[in-house]
This record gives sequence, C-alpha cells and structure tokens, in this order.
Amino acid sequence: MSNVRVRFAPSPTGFFHIGSARTALFNWLYARHTGGTFILRIEDTDKERNSEAFLSLIYESLTWLGLNWDEGPRFSGSGGGDRGPYRQSERGDIYREYVQRLRDSGRAYEKDGAIWFRLEGERHEVFDEHRKKTVTKVKGAPVVIEDRIRGRVERMEDEDFVIVRSDGNPVFHLVNVVDDIAMGVTHIIRGEDHLSNTSKHVRLYEGFGVTPPAFAHIPLILKQNGPGKMSKRDQGALIEEYQRRGYLPEALVNFLCLLGWNPGDDREKMPIEEIIRLFDLPGVNQSNARFDDRKLAHMNMAYLLELPADRFVALARENLARREEPAARAAIAADAAFFREVMLLCQPKLKGLEELPAYAGYFFTEDFAIDPKVREKVLAKGDPAARLRELRAELAAMDFSSDTAIEEAIKALANRGGFGFGDYQGVARLALSGTNVGPSITGMMRVLGRDRVLARFDRLLAT
Repeated sequence: MSNVRVRFAPSPTGFFHIGSARTALFNWLYARHTGGTFILRIEDTDKERNSEAFLSLIYESLTWLGLNWDEGPRFSGSGGGDRGPYRQSERGDIYREYVQRLRDSGRAYEKDGAIWFRLEGERHEVFDEHRKKTVTKVKGAPVVIEDRIRGRVERMEDEDFVIVRSDGNPVFHLVNVVDDIAMGVTHIIRGEDHLSNTSKHVRLYEGFGVTPPAFAHIPLILKQNGPGKMSKRDQGALIEEYQRRGYLPEALVNFLCLLGWNPGDDREKMPIEEIIRLFDLPGVNQSNARFDDRKLAHMNMAYLLELPADRFVALARENLARREEPAARAAIAADAAFFREVMLLCQPKLKGLEELPAYAGYFFTEDFAIDPKVREKVLAKGDPAARLRELRAELAAMDFSSDTAIEEAIKALANRGGFGFGDYQGVARLALSGTNVGPSITGMMRVLGRDRVLARFDRLLAT
C-alpha cells in the first residue's frame, strides 16, 4: 500500500447530491489507482441541521455505488482505522488541543469572545468602504497553491480570521486542517468552489508547522440547462432518485467519472477495473462539466443490456416490488417462470427499470387500456382490421415454439396477400399491448401464448 491518503468529508445536512458522489468517486478512484487509503470523515458539527437519517443516507449511497472506505465510521463492511473518531462532533478535545498550540506559539488570540488566527507580516489599519469600519490589514507574500488540476494559483490573505466562534464552536477552516493533519491526509481532492478557502488552509498549515498536502480542485458539475452549478433542487441531482428509479450503480459510476475526467481516448463505457487503472489527476479537466441525463440514460441502457439474465430478473423484481402501480403488483404476483420470460424479452430494449410497469404491464393483466392516439394512428392507413382478421385465422395452425417460427408464419401470410410484415405488426401490437412500443411482436406472441393472443385480437376487432 502506498502512502497516499485521501478523504471524503460530507455533511449530513441534506440528501446526497450527485456532485458529492462525484467528489467521493474521484477520491476513491485515486486511492484505488495509487494503492492508497480512502477515508470517510463526517462533518457533523452543525447541530441544528445535522440528521442521523441523512447520515445513514450517505453510508447507504456510498455503499450502493460500491465506494467502500478503508477508514471511517463502520458500516456494511467498510470503515475502522486508528485515526478516529471519524465524526467531527466527537473530536472536540482534539480541536481544543490544536487551538492551544496556536495560542502558545502566538499564532492565535482572543478578541470579542472569539479566537482568531494571526497572520504573519507588517500590520496597518485602513478604512474599509464596504464594511464602513477601520480594519487591520497584514502585508505579506501571496499564498501560492500548486494545484494538481488548476495549475499555479495565487491568492492573498491580508486579514486575521476567526477559527473558533464566540459560542465556542470551531469553524470549518480550522477543523478541516486539523483533521487532515491528524489523519495524515496527503492529497485533498475536492470541488473547485473550495479553492477560495485554500489560502486560509495553507496559512493554518504553516501556523502548525506542517507542510500542506497536495491540492486538486475538480471542476464543477453544471446544471443541464442554463448557467450555474447543479444544485440539490435540480432534476437528477440526488443519488437516491437513481436508486428509486432502478438505475444500475455501475452505470452511474461510469457516467460520473466522465464528468470532468478523460481516459485519454474516445471510450465511454468501461469496466471499473479499467477506470481505476487509467484514473489519475492529470486526466481531470479544468473546465466545468455539463450534466446530461440523456447520456446517463443511454449509459444505463447499455449496462442493462449486458446484465446476466439472473441479475436482471432479480433487479426487475426488486424494483417492481417497491412500486404501487397495479401493473407492478400484478407482475410481482405472476408465475415466476412467466415473469422471467417477460423480463428477458424486455431487457434488450429497456432504457431503465423505472419503465417496467408501463413497458410490460400488459403482459400481466387483461385489463389494460388502448391508447386512443395510437389506435387512431394505427387504424388510419390501409385496412388494418382486415390484416388482423387474416392473422387471427392463422393462429390455430401457427407454430408458437419460437420467435423465428412466428416470424416465418407472418411473413408467409404477408407474401400470399402481397403485403409486408409491417402491415400486420402494427395492428397486432396494438391489440396485444394497447400501444405502439415494446418488445418484438413475435416475442410478445410467443410469451403470451396462443389463447391470450387470440382473445386480445378478438377484443380489438370487437371495438
């Protein structure tokens, strides 16, 4: 194992955002690529906004995505370690010890009930027009950050800043630096929006006499439409939404790694082992990444298509069992062998498991609606009712043993009448499903069976 130690430090104050998941993923990938250690640290010092339910959601979402952590709170086989506690709410004594070190060295002082970090340099007072008061400025060299992604960044810190509030609570800047020092973090990989904090953090490291870790600020994820960073209010921003909709975690991980990182070629769909092998900080882009839900849906479809049959059927059953639609309940109540046949018939064309009730519900009930718009469109051209009657007449002698046999029988019928396969397909699909999308018509007929196909043909012909 290498000496690389990275950390992901979420706050349990809301639902798990896709940007947080991407930050966790990049840290995890870098740890796995280098043979290092991935630490999960919980920033739960905001007592008013913290929630144990949101904390559980962080654990569950990371586990669902496959992002196991080497050190941190214990959950489902992840966690442990000798650098804890890994929740900031349990590290108060450690923060007080580090603050006392700063006070003892003259780098911290008390003012207005708070504790301030003292910058080094020549001091002078100026009147701040914006704040309408006199403030003390500190002359010093700029903070130089050799960021592994952004390159050389220079920022000025010219005023002392608070590290412990007047209510005794340490601020974000202090606790993050202290924790990173105490936990031996070597690389800080986080969102570009934290770059503005980094100059304060560098000064704190210097105050503690510690060489700062390497910094790598990853690009932001932009909302799909319009300007600005993707927020928790934007559609598609929450990880639990993808779990609920039946997305595959491996598809989401593959998609997220490409939001700001390039493997060096045009490949997009890659196994996680290959992503780990290729991932490195020089491959992370500086420009922000635009979220694209259509690309994610396509990625998910590609992964669904390649799933082994048993896993696809199990995931489909698990997804439908959580649904309240009558079609979902009917599917769960169906014979297991029939359920499996239907699911495997749907697998090649399904974009997501969330589509199953609408896409396949008619297999499990005779009480399905016929879409009036589709009906009007299908029945508008030629004489589809006559074609359906002709196909119905063939059913008694038709071989239902395979899709190929059914297809050959329909083609033979079409050839005798001088028609094409499509002249029968559209109206047959309407009769069997009430719509114009779904699996292959031959597969639908085979799985439904001769008697149900006959009954559904008769239903449409009677209306």
